[in-house]
Amino acid sequence: MHSNQNSPLPPGYQLEGYEIRKLLSAGGFSFVYIARELESRSTVAIKEYMPNILALRKEGDKVHVPTNDAAAGFRFGLKCFFEEGRSLANIEHKNIVRVQNFFRANDTVYMVMQYERGKSLQEYVLARDTHLPEPMLRSIFSQLLNGLREVHAQKLLHLDLKPANIYIRLDGSPVLLDFGSARMTLNEASNNLPPSYTPGFAAPEQYGDRQNLGPWSDVYSIGASMYACLQQAAPQAANQRLNKDLLIPAVKLGRGKYSRALLEIIDSCMALDYMERPPSVFALQKSLMEDVADTGQRGWLHRISSMFTQD
Repeated sequence: MHSNQNSPLPPGYQLEGYEIRKLLSAGGFSFVYIARELESRSTVAIKEYMPNILALRKEGDKVHVPTNDAAAGFRFGLKCFFEEGRSLANIEHKNIVRVQNFFRANDTVYMVMQYERGKSLQEYVLARDTHLPEPMLRSIFSQLLNGLREVHAQKLLHLDLKPANIYIRLDGSPVLLDFGSARMTLNEASNNLPPSYTPGFAAPEQYGDRQNLGPWSDVYSIGASMYACLQQAAPQAANQRLNKDLLIPAVKLGRGKYSRALLEIIDSCMALDYMERPPSVFALQKSLMEDVADTGQRGWLHRISSMFTQD
């Protein structure tokens, strides 16, 4: 199979009570649009299931699947995407992107999400001259883990945790975006599909047969995301580490920048053996929240908020 260059829906296109305003992002699995709900005139984000490797749309709105093999994979992925949308719609948590609606149209599936104003953690980290301050890092990830606990309670995994998918709102609070579990499920169903993980942030068990996937896989990605905030770059990919581990331990890389306790937490999250990672998201969150004064957290959240309001 060859990847197609698909066309997004055009601005002004009306879709089940929504009007497409512009394309927000495009990936190998989906398009994400900024749209307006026609009745309330509120702004939303709409994610469209559109795997380039399986489907084709050159113009118009209909999705064309060129072969029977591709059709089987497309239908399976569509089912996974729809089921994920239904599950996420049951989660109402301030640190998880809110799914407001999901529906079928144009021979594919759409997920309508609350539109959040702010910047990704990746944008914020890369714009800085140095690493994130420790109280700020602890605060962001402690709050984020509140949402991840709810995700895991719903028997879901995120499987694409990384700074680009962690959004910092205007008030400084984080929200988790763009789940990868439907992509991962689709990938498992077909050997012809490209990898659905992000090198540097994906756990070792996301490579290969992926039989050991679990909440600990998201824990690895949380650790890798914190490591990236320290290094201001993605860490070495886990599959490369399995062959030759060249990753500088956080306790060495961050000496003099972060407390040893925090650096040890990061290293434990990124253990190649999932049995050596924190046993649960709750345990990880408890460790992150230890020895952090509330006043310090509020101060850093205020600074983040001030950064956005100056734009």
